Amino acid sequence: MCKHREATEKDYEGICKLITSKEELFLIYPNGQFPFTVAQLRELSKVRRELTVAIRGTKIIGFANLYNYKQNESAFIGNVVIDKNHRGKGLGKEIVSYMLEQAYIKHNLPEVRISVFSENTPALLLYSGFGFTPY
Repeated sequence: MCKHREATEKDYEGICKLITSKEELFLIYPNGQFPFTVAQLRELSKVRRELTVAIRGTKIIGFANLYNYKQNESAFIGNVVIDKNHRGKGLGKEIVSYMLEQAYIKHNLPEVRISVFSENTPALLLYSGFGFTPY
């Protein structure tokens, strides 16, 4: 179990450290350039909502946000990443649950989507557990 809260600029360096390879960055943020930097995240924050960190103690162990937000219509959950040392422990499920709560309850959206590459099997399995289906 971890805590979730709004990301602040002070968290950006820790968020960037979650992404450790060019391939991983492509799966999480295809428009990003490796290594992922605070400057890139700062730009991303201008067009995304609900930038959220998952923390355990004082360590950032996950990140996600909402994008393509259309008030009263829909949003996508994006940039979902969990620290390599904490994967496989249900933390992806926790942060996606939190993001769904933000979208459905806080923003009262009737529809939430997730975009994922077909080769990202762990993400496909995670999202299908929430009832997301390919389209």
